[in-house]
Amino acid sequence: MRLPLIAPMLATPGVLPPARQDDRWAYETKQDGQRAVVYLPGDGSLELRARSGEIITGAYPELRPLGGVLGATAAVLDGEVVAPDERGRGDFQRLQSRMGLAHSPALAARRAAQTPVHLVLFDVMFLRHDLTRLPYAERRQRLEALGMGGPHWSTPGAIVGHGAQALEATRESGLEGLVCKRLDSVYEPGVRSRSWIKIRNVRAVDVIVGGWLPGQGRLSGLPGALLVGQREAGRLRYVGRVGTGWSEAERGELALMLEPLKSRVCPFDRDPRVAGARWVLPRLVGEVRYSTRTRSGLLRQPSWLRMRPDLTPEESAAELP
Repeated sequence: MRLPLIAPMLATPGVLPPARQDDRWAYETKQDGQRAVVYLPGDGSLELRARSGEIITGAYPELRPLGGVLGATAAVLDGEVVAPDERGRGDFQRLQSRMGLAHSPALAARRAAQTPVHLVLFDVMFLRHDLTRLPYAERRQRLEALGMGGPHWSTPGAIVGHGAQALEATRESGLEGLVCKRLDSVYEPGVRSRSWIKIRNVRAVDVIVGGWLPGQGRLSGLPGALLVGQREAGRLRYVGRVGTGWSEAERGELALMLEPLKSRVCPFDRDPRVAGARWVLPRLVGEVRYSTRTRSGLLRQPSWLRMRPDLTPEESAAELP
């Protein structure tokens, strides 16, 4: 069966719903992995697509048996590929060794043996017919009724109400955070919707690298700091410099990534006037941790968390004040 292509619905950063509305929301653990839309045409095959629409099936060979789980029933599911650590929590650093291998089957197979992944399923958008206009609560019931549990995939539960307790439980367990979903919300393909709210336990944002500053002393020849920005109304707004969060080896790898992107033109909508800045084409996306923001929107005490090879600059979410 030819299945419709469905762009994933996206969550908006925010806070818990008001206590008086708590029973109108479901709460799911926020996963720390790569978003994947799962296409099951009912012929035993499987196709995985990233947020960008790129086909990533080949990167995760251990997920191929999922293609036959529903028999001849055609379905489109929403989920997240994670690489669990020793405690079963998704670890994005581990996952990075598995990403980008869709066209390298031999290497993908070796990495699968070393660092197996797990697919967390949390929505169904198509099951014999389109379900996107159904409310979340009904879609969730249909998903759970499928019994999608296996060696490399599962459908973790969602709870209705008790949002404050659910968020605290994720903090105590060292998990990424919580996603709050309105029970009556339809599935909005490709939309960053207020019907889904994501809450991170670490205050962090996706940023786009627009330049760098050379390191000093033992870091001579390596990036000492990155100049980063976020998208706003189609422009790249400067939000600060990040100088911590890497080992020397990681700085060396970063230098190799920056070299082919060098540019004479400042990519930010307003030149931040940083002495010694080296500009690059705004192609690299990363995630930084920070304490708060200044009134002008600059990040205070930013520290580098990780590269985000699963995101393009256009896909990175601008979480501006």
